[in-house]
Amino acid sequence: MLAAVEVNGGVVQYDAAAGTARLTVSPLPAGRYTNAQLDDYHDLSGRLPRRKPFTSAAPLRLTLRARASHAAPIGTLGFGFWNEPFSVTGSVLSAPSVIWFFYASPPSDMALVPGVPGWGWKAATLTTGRWPSLLLAPGALGAVLLTRIPGLGRPVMNQARRFVQAHEAPLADMALDAWHTYEIDWRETEARFRVDGQERLSAPAPSKGPLGFVMWIDNQFAIASEDGHFGFGVQPPAAPQWLEVTDLRCEV
Repeated sequence: MLAAVEVNGGVVQYDAAAGTARLTVSPLPAGRYTNAQLDDYHDLSGRLPRRKPFTSAAPLRLTLRARASHAAPIGTLGFGFWNEPFSVTGSVLSAPSVIWFFYASPPSDMALVPGVPGWGWKAATLTTGRWPSLLLAPGALGAVLLTRIPGLGRPVMNQARRFVQAHEAPLADMALDAWHTYEIDWRETEARFRVDGQERLSAPAPSKGPLGFVMWIDNQFAIASEDGHFGFGVQPPAAPQWLEVTDLRCEV
């Protein structure tokens, strides 16, 4: 059962029987966060949302068709599996683990794999060790303070990458505003990503889970650049933006 998370004007339209969803965010005053999200780890039945235990683990296959309203929307969007390691303020909850299709617009710059831009549309996995959250989180106070010391920014990022297993494949040739079929085949020893039946990434040693399923669109950005610049914030979209999904299936 998926929960609809709607923050500051975000709208979720979801038909579980048909496997269809449309997630929409609209323009807001500068500085306000907006999010439309479907996931399987929020319990919205009480006065305050609470997080349920994550239940997704290998072996699992996620398949869906998706398109966005814009070829280059503002903020981030995507779908797949993660452990929601950060709060909306950027504080660290746990070391991040992800297996997903992910898009971010500039000024986002999460430079985790050499030679791969820190923004754009991509297939990606990320697993980390036990303690590098401080170095990886854009809003982590310790990392920000360290990178403000002249000459320490790049060494901090180099140290962080020692504890990261990140694999990414850019999907610049896959127009976000056109329909495509996306598949994540998550196994214990590898995660395979396919778009329209073509394999785009085979990532070894993905997280074994459990993780949570998530699909979202929002207006935030995060920076952890190769030269050690850190930042976190939001941008107001100029017009409504949406992510539309059909034929959503998740099965062993």
